[in-house]
Parts: sequence; structure tokens; C-alpha cells
Amino acid sequence: MIQATSHAGAKLFVLDTNVILHDAGCLRNFEENDIAIPITVLEELDKFKKGNEDINFQARAFLRRLDELTGDVLSSEGTALGAGLGHIKVVLQAENSKRLREAFLDDCPDHRILDVALTLMQKEAPRPVVLVTKDTNLRMKAKALGLIAQDYSTDKVESMDKLYSGKRLVEGLTSATLDLFYEGNGHVPAEKLEAVHDPLANENFILRNGSKSVLATYSPKEKSFIRIDRTSASFVNPRNAEQSFALRALMNDDIKLVTLTGKAGSGKTLLALAAALECKSHYRQILIARPAVPLSNRDLGFLPGDISAKLDPYMQPLYDNMAVMKHPLAELSGHGSAPKVQDLLAANQLEVTPLAYIRGRSLQRVFFIVDEAQNLTPHEIKTIITRAGEGTKIIFTGDIQQIDHPYLDSLSNGLSYLIDRMVGQALFAHVTLEKGERSELAELASNLL
Repeated sequence: MIQATSHAGAKLFVLDTNVILHDAGCLRNFEENDIAIPITVLEELDKFKKGNEDINFQARAFLRRLDELTGDVLSSEGTALGAGLGHIKVVLQAENSKRLREAFLDDCPDHRILDVALTLMQKEAPRPVVLVTKDTNLRMKAKALGLIAQDYSTDKVESMDKLYSGKRLVEGLTSATLDLFYEGNGHVPAEKLEAVHDPLANENFILRNGSKSVLATYSPKEKSFIRIDRTSASFVNPRNAEQSFALRALMNDDIKLVTLTGKAGSGKTLLALAAALECKSHYRQILIARPAVPLSNRDLGFLPGDISAKLDPYMQPLYDNMAVMKHPLAELSGHGSAPKVQDLLAANQLEVTPLAYIRGRSLQRVFFIVDEAQNLTPHEIKTIITRAGEGTKIIFTGDIQQIDHPYLDSLSNGLSYLIDRMVGQALFAHVTLEKGERSELAELASNLL
């Protein structure tokens, strides 16, 4: 929810366009407080009505909802949002244009929205008026003019420190306890490890006694801790404990949703692709995708060629990872791997797809890898997961400290939101990869620069 201030009574929240494009259902998240929509916001939403991107869907969904609420005529007093909620109104006029012209040289949608918020602040005093926007710069402008401004934080994670890492270090265990993992099939019932409190479904553990240690994961199905041995996938060998945890989750048929986070070079995408190729006989198709986040406002339409050519610059990192694997399907030489990848594409066993076209699909027996998922919104994450049919496994990889989306951060992006909400679910596993393994130089740059 948007954080309440100390003022008594219902507040008035003025919404920016980006809040609606982020979450079309935002109107129900302001409790008993009232909402004002500047007419400029409706003008901007009109530009987003057509298209297949998530923001186009959000724009259409919000406009339909607003039309249903308002009926034939929209009163200047506003329309009730429902039981326990406030009212919503569309605001046409603004009166602070001279003040804004003195502060800012240009006239733009952001400044017109700010103008409406300032006008309402004067008219509604002493009632608190709050501008809600995901645009950091607009929030700073509003605060400079004496207006309360907040981010839309309904789907934000509480803090990075509390975000689930997927692993736990437990020290001080007896040698006899660790020896239990090397007896029989390596499964130890939970009641025999009293030192491990409240294990979560598919949580990973480094169990240690001095220099002696065991890697294990907790199986909710068996209610046991299972020893993890170092295994390879498509000739890719794990180089640390976290990578061993990740491969175990990626190759476990009982786990249908896996998230891998970590800094550049930690092996997220490589492990996911290696597991996909290793397990490809269990799936009808390997599907890989990345959010096409453009730089310098250059979208896909700006690039020359057909959809395949347009996607190549965004998907090249996936092909680069395939070229690293010492596998018959992908030799170390990029030229040597290309025909093999093309063979998979031609046989429809491997498909590279833009996420814009995922809505409406039903994915049956698909190993689906979504790379750079930190650039997705919570709603986009939900849209992708709800495409999963029988036998489908979905992998999200990303670095939640490296966001390219202008209105997302480490706490509000879809990948963080997914991890926070799915903790403890039997179908879900998460691993945070901490050590960079790309090269000594890449690790040095990641740590120092």
C-alpha cells in the first residue's frame, strides 16, 4: 500500500501515467483514500492502447475499468470505487502554469500532471494531496515545489536484506550427523537434524563441522534432507556450492519454477541453458527469451530486418552462452555452433521468442528460460508463469542490482517480487549465485568498479 501520512482523514492521491502502466489494478490499493486522474494521464494512456506489450494491456485494462466505474457521466465529486474504498475523479483544470513556467522551461505531460497536483494541493488544503509516480525525477520536482510525492510501492519487496537467498549455512554439527548423509541413499529425515530449524521447501544448506561439510537440500515431499553431489550438465561442471544447488534445482522434475540471481559472470544463464540441453528429452521444446529493453529510446521497430534480425542483438548473449558449452550442440567456436543451433531452431526444438508475444499462449512440456528477468514488472512475471501448461518448467535468471527499466529498482522489479512471494512453495526453488566465475578480470571489475 501507499504509505499513509500523519494527517487525519482521507488523503487525495494524484496518479501518474507510469503507475497505471505498471499496475492496471492500482485503484484498489489506496484503501479509503480518494484518487485523482489528471486528464493528461488519459491522453497519454490513449497512445498506449494499441500493441502487444504488457503496458498496452495495462492501458486497455485500466481504461475499461474506469469506464465501468464512471457510467454515463463522471461527476465532479467523483465516483465510488467500492466498499471500503474511496472515490475517483478525473481532473481537467490546473492553475499553476505560471509558477511551473518560472521553474521549468518546457511544457510536457509530466509538468501538466504536476500542475494538476499543485492545484489540488491548494484547493484541498489542509487535506493532504500526494503525487504518486514511479518517475524519480518527477518526484524530486514535486518535492522541490512543496508537494508530497511517493513511489507506488504496493508490490515492492520490504528490503534487500530480507530477500530470500535460497541457502543457509549451519555450522557446529557433529561428525556423526554429517556421516548420516553418506549412509544409504544420502537422505536424512528432518527429525535427525534438530540443529536445522524450520527448513523451507527446496531450501539449500551448507552443513559444516570444521573443515568437513556437506551440501544438502530439503525435500518437502520426503520431509528429508538430501545430499547434493557435484554433477555436470551438458559438460558444464559447477564450480561452487551455489552452482551445485542451482543445477540440482534446474534438473529436478518436481520443481517447476526456478529463480537464479547473481552478479554478472556468476553462471546464471549458462547453468540454465546447460540444464535445458541435458534434460531436453523430457520436454517437447526449449524456449528462451529476454526482455527487449531498448537503449537510447531505440525500440525493436528501429532496427532493420525481419523479427529474427531485430531480435538478434537482444538474444546474442544466449547464443554466446551456448558457444561456451563443450557440447556436441555447441562447440567453443561460434562458427562451429551456429549450424547446430540452426538445426534445433529448424526442428522447432529450440525457439527464441520475444516476450511481447507470450500472452495467450499455452506452453505444454516446455523448458522455458527467461533471462534478464529483473527488467520485468510483477505483472509481466505473472503473465509468463500463467502460460505454463502440464509438464512445463520455467526458469527466471537475472541480476536484481542491474536494472535497465526506467521505472523499476531492486525492490520493485518482478524478479524480486516473485522470489519474495514464492518462498516456501513446494514447486519453487531459488538460488543466489554469489561468486563470479566468468574470469578473474570480470570478477575484479564486478567487485571494484
